[in-house]
Amino acid sequence: MRNWKRKSVARNPFRRFEVTDYQKESLKFLKPPEDITVSEWADKYRVLDVKSSAMPGPWRTEHTPYLKGIMDEFNNYETEEIIYVKPTQVGGTECLQNMVGYIIQQDPAPTMIVYPTDKLAESISENRLQPMIKAAPGLKKRYFENDSTRLELQFDGMYLTLAGSNSPSSLASKAIKYLFLDEVDKYPGASKKEADPISLARERTKTFHNKKIFITSTPTLREGHIWKALEDADIEKHYFVPCPHCGEYIELKMKQIQFPKGEGMSYADRAEFATYVCQECGCIITDKDKSDVLRLGEWRVVKENTKFARKVAFWMNTLYSPFVRFSAIAKEFLESHEDPERLQNFANSWLAEPWEDTKLKTNAELVLERQTECEEFIVPEWTKVLTAGVDVQENCLYWSIRAWGDYFTSQNIAHGQAYSFQEVERIMNLSYQMADSTSMVVALALIDSGNDTDRVYDFCANNSEWALPSKGSSNDMLTHYKLSKVNKADSKAYGMNLVLVDTGKYKDMIAGRMHKDNGSGSWMVYKNCDMEYAEQVTAEHKVNVRNGKGVAKLVWKQKTAHADNHYLDCEVYAFCAADILGVRTMHLNNINDDVANIVKSEDNQHFPEEQWIKNHENWNI
Repeated sequence: MRNWKRKSVARNPFRRFEVTDYQKESLKFLKPPEDITVSEWADKYRVLDVKSSAMPGPWRTEHTPYLKGIMDEFNNYETEEIIYVKPTQVGGTECLQNMVGYIIQQDPAPTMIVYPTDKLAESISENRLQPMIKAAPGLKKRYFENDSTRLELQFDGMYLTLAGSNSPSSLASKAIKYLFLDEVDKYPGASKKEADPISLARERTKTFHNKKIFITSTPTLREGHIWKALEDADIEKHYFVPCPHCGEYIELKMKQIQFPKGEGMSYADRAEFATYVCQECGCIITDKDKSDVLRLGEWRVVKENTKFARKVAFWMNTLYSPFVRFSAIAKEFLESHEDPERLQNFANSWLAEPWEDTKLKTNAELVLERQTECEEFIVPEWTKVLTAGVDVQENCLYWSIRAWGDYFTSQNIAHGQAYSFQEVERIMNLSYQMADSTSMVVALALIDSGNDTDRVYDFCANNSEWALPSKGSSNDMLTHYKLSKVNKADSKAYGMNLVLVDTGKYKDMIAGRMHKDNGSGSWMVYKNCDMEYAEQVTAEHKVNVRNGKGVAKLVWKQKTAHADNHYLDCEVYAFCAADILGVRTMHLNNINDDVANIVKSEDNQHFPEEQWIKNHENWNI
């Protein structure tokens, strides 16, 4: 038998295993996402398109280094909510879009972006988001353009919904993991039928334990959405940069920008000499230094409410912008500081601060400065009439009684809380005395009928000698008040006068007279007036608010969301009651009396020729 020998086949250890194209595509789905942060993703993959960017080309975080800390907070698994309070044009929108791009490529999941209006959402989709997606190859290949609409973009493994805050139905239909809320201070508030849009949108994230919410806006008022979010944050961070001279880390603040007083110089000329003075060493920091100090800057905690932070807030102003010179900031301030509307825009859009300043700004300390030597319940000797205002709340009634003299000179003689209408009736019918024991009673009280309307109507009908129902007007009026009629047929007060009050006009008068020194024409309070009253009377300030058409209008708003202003409402109604009683022209009665006395005095004087005529008045008979 033949002895067969098996040939040994030499194996080539360097022979490559050939992989088909099909296998290559299949293996891509098994590849885990890159372990990179949002800022690293943006530097590697983000491309700025010509259509929407002034600096088209690859994204470079180094151009706006302060955005790095905000973007990378998105990768902190402990953080659920990121709040970014910013001025205009510092890259807030780009920061948001980088996070969205990261989600599409690294962690696909249902995502929603809410803008102030549907129209704005459509515009941003068409002009910013879709160009961004198409410009970045990693995003473009995941984008299903044919299956998408302007307000819902479809991707491999996820969808991106764009919604307007003015459309509640679009905020309450889908479960989402990632929520972005842009320019929240332009959102409408809650209505009688729906909660506010931010609350509606938040509800969509409940089913995800690892959700992320990003809120950003330029602030408007202290009670605006973004400032309330900042105040409620667990941690607040500000950006600190090193001084190029002393090396100390400082926060850039408007008060450190200095420019010459320059008598005879224009605002533009003065601004050109503007420089930043380090608050630590007093050395000058110029625009040339800005790029270097920004690059070395870092976010530092300035407020910490808890060690277990879930809500992290970032705040910065325009001084940090690499695109805005210190001189431009100084020029904007100089040109706006005498114009309340422009100054509000400067505070909001440049300093990223809520607007509070006003020519009619009031505070509790100012009220306490208006104390007189009259004790509580004592009527000043110059008083000619007493009026009162009552603000009706669900659990109590606030009341205030004010004495009035010539030229709207006034003083609060008493105020407090009552817990029944019977108690109010007793207080209003008491006799209040002057120092010489002269007694006076309340001549007219206006009772707020906005709450518990039926009971107020019945109360006023039963006390019609001194009480009238009143209601603040929701619209501006040509006059300070207007008399209407109670038209509720089944009410005791049917046909009774109802006072419609332009509350804004009376708040203007109160604030203006509050600034006058005690004396004629001043708005005053009794000796040892309490702080609660002083704070409530000054709980509002006058600020610019824009309507849906973008038109700014000065209106009275509460300084903080939950500030009590009941005594202010009482004083408004007391002021209106004085107006109804004719206090505005009361001083003219003195002039008429003086004229009458002069005439009477002249009648008693007889000149010689008058006496002769009197003696001979019948001479021709």
